[in-house]
Amino acid sequence: MKSRRKFLIHLGTGLIPVTFGFTPDSLLFKTDNPPKDKKLRVALMGLGSYANRVADAMKDSKYAKVSGVISGTPSKIADWKKRFDIPDKNCYNYGNFDAIKDNDEIDAVYIITPNALHHGQCLRVAAAGKHVICEKPMAINAKEGQEMVEACDKAGVELLIGYRMRFEANTLEIVKMREAGEFGEIKFFQGLSGFKIGDPNQWRLDPKLAGGGAMMDIGIYAINGTRYMVGEEPIWVTAQEVKTDPIKFKEGVDETITFQLGFESGVVASCLSTYSMNYLDKFFLNGTKGFAELKPATGYGPIRSETHKGRLDLPHITHQTKQMDEMAKIILEGKKPTIPVDGKDGLKDLKIIDAIYQSVKQGSKVMLDL
Repeated sequence: MKSRRKFLIHLGTGLIPVTFGFTPDSLLFKTDNPPKDKKLRVALMGLGSYANRVADAMKDSKYAKVSGVISGTPSKIADWKKRFDIPDKNCYNYGNFDAIKDNDEIDAVYIITPNALHHGQCLRVAAAGKHVICEKPMAINAKEGQEMVEACDKAGVELLIGYRMRFEANTLEIVKMREAGEFGEIKFFQGLSGFKIGDPNQWRLDPKLAGGGAMMDIGIYAINGTRYMVGEEPIWVTAQEVKTDPIKFKEGVDETITFQLGFESGVVASCLSTYSMNYLDKFFLNGTKGFAELKPATGYGPIRSETHKGRLDLPHITHQTKQMDEMAKIILEGKKPTIPVDGKDGLKDLKIIDAIYQSVKQGSKVMLDL
């Protein structure tokens, strides 16, 4: 197992506070305008459980399709070739995928590998001239994230982060209501993100592959949600860590972190990230005129929502289907999403995560400059 992890890491690394500025009209997604005469042709890198979920969801996509695969496991490639009718020339391993540069049947690569591999793989995909879609977190720290943004900018390709909730109907409706002033002056936000993790030998509990623990995997939802629900960028953070099982959650793998984010307007967010408690998937936004709650807030759905005006519970569309359709429009048509999903926005989450870990270590407030 250790030799395989070293092999994967080796291959993968080869190579001012502002508001979001949403307008209510921009919150209305139009789904009847397909990107010209083609679909976005996507190669999936890393064929684990989430890649399977994405691929199955893309069967219902109007504007994107699975056109290639990249994996270090030959048996998985053989299975995917049959399931998705993928030709041999669109199948690669981690050693030779730079050759996609000469493949005109692949437009973008969706990186769905362990966190520590994202950086090196993104740089290689960008160098090959293909658009990058990368699962969250986009990297294990802000330095790597910045290098990914710069590499994609230099190559003239898009870098999008797999923030599926930013296309979800209930989430967008609450953001629309906030922008319309229906909650009044925002005062407080709560984000609870956690579950009890299972297999102690999985890569998510290996600091060399995960780059951390619960914060990188599930806590990032609370960070991300705070920003788009409040509609501001935080200017400071404080954080506290609790570890009850130092054997399972070894050095460099956080079990539970509570953290607070402060905003220039005076809003305070109180959040929790954990790998040791279930039933924690809730966002709560409170203002002087009303409130909004999402519970569950980030699960695969359906998402449940309630406001001071009553329940929303808008129709459920598979998140990954919606995400890939909208990302296809971003890449092929230059469409601007309601809530940003680009690498520069993902980099802000990494800066906050870096600051949270710093605050835990030094035991004091850390100022943010996003």
